[in-house]
Amino acid sequence: MISAGDFRNGVTFELEGNVFQVVNFQHVKPGKGAAFVRTKIKNVITGAVVERTFSPTDKMPKAHIDRRDMEYLYNDGDLYYFMDSETYEQLPLGTDLLENSLPYLKENMIVKVLSFKGSVFGVEPPNFVELEVVETEPGFKGDTATGATKPAKLETGATVNVPLFVEQGNVIRVDTRTGEYMERV
Repeated sequence: MISAGDFRNGVTFELEGNVFQVVNFQHVKPGKGAAFVRTKIKNVITGAVVERTFSPTDKMPKAHIDRRDMEYLYNDGDLYYFMDSETYEQLPLGTDLLENSLPYLKENMIVKVLSFKGSVFGVEPPNFVELEVVETEPGFKGDTATGATKPAKLETGATVNVPLFVEQGNVIRVDTRTGEYMERV
């Protein structure tokens, strides 16, 4: 059991038959009345984010999320195949479970497959991936405005804003949590 007073970002717990993860929390102690915890929580199965307040003494059962390392092999239509590195067992997953990580998946990449009580609900790619730029406009000489960016299409089909000096054929590092360009490799 975990009490609302012990909430931290990333903590998972069960509430009303669903599994939630704390996205943001704030302990509030008003001048009058009892203290409370204001939170933003995300339903890990549906992805819905809701705001909710709890008393610091409220207790919920802690949810254990299994994270297994698996290798992304290939896709066949709407199914994406992952292989457990230890058992060599293959697991097909539909595009509905991969929405957020799909733009960063590359064949032979090791990812974390997330499940709760044996039911897979998502895939977590590495925090940073290196992808090749396959299409972007050339940068113009003299166009040196601070922070100027241009869109670039990556080998996985994702589009990321990159600085003007990045050219087609460059390999760049992308943060998969925010979808932002980090650096040229």
